[in-house]
Amino acid sequence: MSVLTLTLNGAPVAVPAGSSLLEACRAAGLALPTLCHLDGLSPVGACRLCLVELEGSGRPVAACVCEAAEGMVVHTDTPELRLHRRMAVELFFAEGNHLCAICVANGSCELQDVAVAVGMDHSRFPYLHPPRPVDASHPLFSLDHNRCILCTRCLRACDELEGAHVWDVAERGSHCRIVAGLDQPWGEVEACTSCGQCVDACPTGALFHRDDTPGARRVQRGRAALLQEARQGHGWRNQGEASP
Repeated sequence: MSVLTLTLNGAPVAVPAGSSLLEACRAAGLALPTLCHLDGLSPVGACRLCLVELEGSGRPVAACVCEAAEGMVVHTDTPELRLHRRMAVELFFAEGNHLCAICVANGSCELQDVAVAVGMDHSRFPYLHPPRPVDASHPLFSLDHNRCILCTRCLRACDELEGAHVWDVAERGSHCRIVAGLDQPWGEVEACTSCGQCVDACPTGALFHRDDTPGARRVQRGRAALLQEARQGHGWRNQGEASP
């Protein structure tokens, strides 16, 4: 396996060729906030929280979709990046209806975690309070559009892991939303296998089990990576076992 060396925040780091900058940062012990990224799913660079600065480049790049290259000089924690990340999180909260106290994901929400990480304790932007519905047509799960941040993790989990292709993105701009089937109630989509992988992939309380109460939602964040590894290795292992 070929190895390349790059510089992260002034320190040299060696990573396998083909690694993303996000993987390189994690290997160096540098924490980058993410919301759209989930190990086991393809990266899309949608949330823009993992932006980093490259010397010689005119603009920041999303670390999850940028491949590391020999000799790269990368900065992950500049004043401009901190400002950008906090602003992005403020906009997530202002654009939706995130009432944490009554949300099923309260205490296990990645949006909450990222808000703490970037120091966001209030939004400087006016809250839009958009009128958004809740789809409770599925017998096991529900979709609350008020808490959706359009990370598309549910879409990718359904597509790449289950192969059911239930979810898609409809409309544009402020009207953009996740839809099931051909914009049908979720419970009417025959392609849905009720596997729950989209629910496990959701970083907020947008997708949840119907019997979840506020603060009760708990998901398996590592499930996508485990399923991807099993598929690539053509076999299964217990989550606590070491890979052969």
